[in-house]
Amino acid sequence: MEVAKDTTILNAAISAGVYIKSACGGDGVCGQCKVILKKGKVAVQPAGRLSPEEKQAGIHLACLSEVHGDLEVEIPPESKLDFEKLTTDAYSAAEEIEPPASIIKEGIFKHSPLATKIYLELPQPNLNDKISDLERLYRQLAKIKVPISQISLSNIKRLGELLRDSDWKVTATLAKKDGVTEIVHLESADTSGKNFGMCFDIGTTTISAQLVDLNSKHTLGAKAAYNKQASFGSDVITRIIYAREKDGLEKLHNAVAEEMNRMIQELIKEHNIDLNDVNCVVCAGNTTMIQLLLEIDPSYIRKEPYVPTANFLPVIRASEVEININPRGLLFCVPGVSSYVGGDVSAGVLSCGLNKAKNLSLLIDIGTNGEIVLGNKDFLVASAASAGPAFEGSGLSCGMRASAGAIEKVKINPKNFSVEYKTIGSARARGICGSGYIDIISEMLRTGLIDKLGRMKSGYNKEFIIVKKEEADSSADIIISEADIENIKRAKAAIYSAASALIRHMGFDFKDLKKIFIAGGFGTSIDIEKAITIGLLPGLNKSRFVFVGNSSLAGARQILLSEEAMEKAEKIAKKITYLELSVEPSYMDEYMAALFFPHTDLNRFPSIRH
Repeated sequence: MEVAKDTTILNAAISAGVYIKSACGGDGVCGQCKVILKKGKVAVQPAGRLSPEEKQAGIHLACLSEVHGDLEVEIPPESKLDFEKLTTDAYSAAEEIEPPASIIKEGIFKHSPLATKIYLELPQPNLNDKISDLERLYRQLAKIKVPISQISLSNIKRLGELLRDSDWKVTATLAKKDGVTEIVHLESADTSGKNFGMCFDIGTTTISAQLVDLNSKHTLGAKAAYNKQASFGSDVITRIIYAREKDGLEKLHNAVAEEMNRMIQELIKEHNIDLNDVNCVVCAGNTTMIQLLLEIDPSYIRKEPYVPTANFLPVIRASEVEININPRGLLFCVPGVSSYVGGDVSAGVLSCGLNKAKNLSLLIDIGTNGEIVLGNKDFLVASAASAGPAFEGSGLSCGMRASAGAIEKVKINPKNFSVEYKTIGSARARGICGSGYIDIISEMLRTGLIDKLGRMKSGYNKEFIIVKKEEADSSADIIISEADIENIKRAKAAIYSAASALIRHMGFDFKDLKKIFIAGGFGTSIDIEKAITIGLLPGLNKSRFVFVGNSSLAGARQILLSEEAMEKAEKIAKKITYLELSVEPSYMDEYMAALFFPHTDLNRFPSIRH
């Protein structure tokens, strides 16, 4: 392909649909975008992230190397972003999730989908009944107690011919748009049995989706994929910064919109559904992800006093943001709370019933952005900490998302340090997912392979082999390095300290919690005792922990199927008070104390104090 002179190799690769790791978003500080220049000439900015030996071998940072002629570039495996589609096995816990029975009864929300289809047989006009076609339509809907206040000009233009060609028998697709019932679409004959919707959880690292039959409430299929915005930065801050670059906001929007459209197309094809019968989309995500989807400048999210453009967004045409469903179909965004607590948290609280709990409970969403909500039916307080993508398998030597071939369970023999492991789907090992890393580090602590700081036993050259390449579906040994352990340590410290600071700010202690809901891509594979051993979760009896899978997607699905659920989500978002940890005096002390395995204060972890 051709690119303009002075285009960086990183941007040229993105334009060609080739994705290179760049956690810093092209600032030249992460050192992940290493490429090998085989032929050609580039202009290179100084890069302290490269050793003299690497420079001698022709290795460059793609983000700091500008094209100055025809090039031949090799991208080594460790620099490639693997956007292979994820299997939905890892999301089975999220596909049919309902609020835990101990908190709230199943089916609390009335079945009233955000888009409905109603078959109508209108009486034909005559000399004694000469009201207009539109009034006739309204009158028929009023007979079944459906108040109509809005219809588009395009629908009115085709109304006269449509009614007569269909012998006055039509199906109306209705949707609630900002409190007003709108006739979204009109078609001839009875098509009321074909009414579908999509719900999405747009995460910083992963996008998850479900296709739902709005009539039967059944989830027909699910998809999960990596968020290709990762090629512009691994976290929300680097993406916010990139959005200010020329065409940056458009590129970030396109990356997520194209992936959503691909997932929609695959699901409707697999289930033999007409795209015109997909009538609405519900999206949950953190505030930055939603603003990027809608192509809203997110700059002010990262600037004090950290104010987003909007937490409560109006219903829009899906086509306005290039999401391909029925051309008149609507897109709903779950309301958020603040710059760093978005609609994914509102949806999560809704799905696990935290807002209805009698006793004090905690929701911890373990992802790139670690979000925590404390409360019950009387109050809700939330905070967020940037944990990074480590628990989602990104930014680690052999990390991957929870999909087929990911190592999820590990046992290490203390006598000879041999490794037993289990992969998702019992497939040949391809890498290590978040639950696998928790197991590995816990086992390394137990067997003395690492100390409380995460430093390896002498003789291991700062890495430990989990699976040799001969036994794996990998071109290299599957290993864990000291750098990986450091990343995990910082991620777990961010999540634990955020929860601890929030709870102590409110005058409580972990012991006061009756339930701790664990949300995220772990499903039910995380080992609670091992998560406590490394200091990710507080040292409580494991009976207090409840897995809720992808609570954001579960809440989005409930909203898709119920106007009442959407109203509840709006009330939840208004009810949550946000605690900004960056100005919380205790947070940094909590964080520093958590930079050990499990913690500097072992009294907090009585079960593993020995």
